[in-house]
Amino acid sequence: QKMVQCSKLRPAGVAASTLTSGLGLPPRSKPRTRIKSIALAADVSKPKDVQRIVDTIVARWGTVHIACNNAGINMNSASEDTSLEEWDKTFNVNLRGLFLCCQVSVKCCTVPHPQKQLAYNASKAGVVKLTQTLGTEWIDRGVKVNCISPGVVDTPLIRSKELRPLVRRWLEDIPAGRLARATDLQAAVVYLASEASDYMTGHNLVIEGGQSLW
Repeated sequence: QKMVQCSKLRPAGVAASTLTSGLGLPPRSKPRTRIKSIALAADVSKPKDVQRIVDTIVARWGTVHIACNNAGINMNSASEDTSLEEWDKTFNVNLRGLFLCCQVSVKCCTVPHPQKQLAYNASKAGVVKLTQTLGTEWIDRGVKVNCISPGVVDTPLIRSKELRPLVRRWLEDIPAGRLARATDLQAAVVYLASEASDYMTGHNLVIEGGQSLW
């Protein structure tokens, strides 16, 4: 166990402890200042464990005021050697666990939001980071890995009556004044597949009419 001293945060009554190895509760140590705290062990990849932790906190203090999701593991395997077991275990702790902790905690103070795209957005963010990692790992073998982020594309998937209010909001945020068309992406695909992009790898090519500039 390694104690992290947070001198600048002491007026706010903050204490931090980092467990440097293994899972479970660290050995008991005597705090330097009197603080109200509890230590709970849980597997963040298991919904019942996360719910138990949050229920305990709510029962003790009424709600969750701050959530610091810092559980994480790293198997350190090359991409071509990474087993599905390693992949699943890493994602279960690092991403699934973070999602579960956020989901259960926020139910104490939920604020409605019209755009519910958590799973989609998280999956696409994963695509970008996977592209960067593979682009770095495989470039010395002559393999380039790039991706395209097209923004909102005008397809039948977004033409439903239920999505019309959301589409209007999207259009307000796009300086180009329109949604992307499939034809807007064709040249980019050809470019990334050609020798013209030989010096590009691990890149996310954003084509969204300036939407991210706001």
